Amino acid sequence: MVSLHKPEIKLESLKEDIKDFLKTSGWEKKLQNAVYSELNVFPSPCHPAAPPEHIKEPLAYMRKAQGSWEKRILKSLNSMCTELNIPLAQKRPANEQKELLNKWNEMGTDEPDLSLFRPVYAPKDFLEVLMNLRNPNYENGEQPSFRNHLGLIQVPLKVKDIPELKEDFNELGLNIGQLGIDDSAQVPPEFFENEHVRVGQKVLAEQDSAAAQQYVRQGCPTALRADLWALILNISNQPEDILYYEQLKSNVIQHDLLVDSLIYKDVKLTASNDDYYFVFEDYLYQVLLCFSRDTSVLEHFTYSSATPPKSYIQGKLGMEEYAVFYPPNGVIPFHGFSMYVAPLCFLYHEPSKLYQIFREMYVRFFFRLHSISSHPSGIVSLCLLFETLLQTHLPQLFYHLREIGAQPLRISFKWMVRAFSGYLATDQLLLLWDRILGYNSLEILAVLAAAVFAFRAVNLMEVTSLAAAEAVLADLSTLKVMPLLQIFLFATVT
Repeated sequence: MVSLHKPEIKLESLKEDIKDFLKTSGWEKKLQNAVYSELNVFPSPCHPAAPPEHIKEPLAYMRKAQGSWEKRILKSLNSMCTELNIPLAQKRPANEQKELLNKWNEMGTDEPDLSLFRPVYAPKDFLEVLMNLRNPNYENGEQPSFRNHLGLIQVPLKVKDIPELKEDFNELGLNIGQLGIDDSAQVPPEFFENEHVRVGQKVLAEQDSAAAQQYVRQGCPTALRADLWALILNISNQPEDILYYEQLKSNVIQHDLLVDSLIYKDVKLTASNDDYYFVFEDYLYQVLLCFSRDTSVLEHFTYSSATPPKSYIQGKLGMEEYAVFYPPNGVIPFHGFSMYVAPLCFLYHEPSKLYQIFREMYVRFFFRLHSISSHPSGIVSLCLLFETLLQTHLPQLFYHLREIGAQPLRISFKWMVRAFSGYLATDQLLLLWDRILGYNSLEILAVLAAAVFAFRAVNLMEVTSLAAAEAVLADLSTLKVMPLLQIFLFATVT
């Protein structure tokens, strides 16, 4: 406004003057990045006559299945509440608030008795639900299942074949330089790395989200990864963001939620026992407890097939004016949820920045891994893509495992639900997540899961039980992600 009152600003050249001002002040780039970020997150516009639930999920039977699954989760949460005689939420007494505030940075030293708490559900429970999904239009009993699909997922969704995946992931080609490949014949690795770092620094200097997203498809140099991911996710950690994080922290201090115990329990069962992540226990509590209070997360339900659970003030059951979302962010954590945060702790050491990066990763990607939808990056499509790739390109292996009662998806499902966190070595996991951000898609998880089976195919052909197959695939920590993906996508005969 001050600039507009300057005498040199003429009405007839106002439009051009504003454009020049946006350019010179750096606001043009910020606006571009904000628009690009929105385009990456929100779905493409539906037909104007389409009802709002179609934005959430276009297929009615998927919406119905997601609704039934949510009821089951709520039933589990409510029965735990009743059994343990613990309220869903209560104000902490003043002395407890003070104690929590004092030990905020060392919550890992706390050893509350969590023996009576259990995870609301684990990935294997969710897989059972997905296995029972059916499209009612196809259910006539007589016909064989669609395309003679022999896997566990029996819904007819369109998934990509290898030629389409090659086109989508063409930057992973054998003749293109990659971080994470030690011996590319085309370019000496050290030459490619030096040049790639130089380009990465230029991308950061330009502060262009779209350029950063394109750049990370070939992998991020370790020293630049934190800044590049923040640029792609449009996270700048302004003073107001830090203040917002502090407000969430104060909500945690003031109120005790039942989900807090579920978060504690999950961290103790997963990250605390992990060789890579146990050191970040305190960070995990801080981020996840704040996340459960963050009502801005509710916005993602406009394009998610899920619906946030509601709770009612005591004695007012069913009265909508007394309904509140529970937990406040609408997300009930499950077994392994904390592993979405753990790898990010290697990159961000400032709690409010770590928090914002995780929240953005969740509302862009991770929510799709535990909700039932027909989206190409949704867990149902990923399972179907994985099974289709194996059945098409390794039919003997697929059939052998199926015959001995070791359906491949029973083994790979937990990898995909966690985006491989806790299964791959951290440096390899971060190279994989580079590509998730670069392609704005989770499909690469299914491709990698199939590539792991292809890599261990000789050993798997010799097993005679599910337990033996699981033993062959028990340790993925020595695997190199990029060579596996390249060989599977670009050296497979199609």
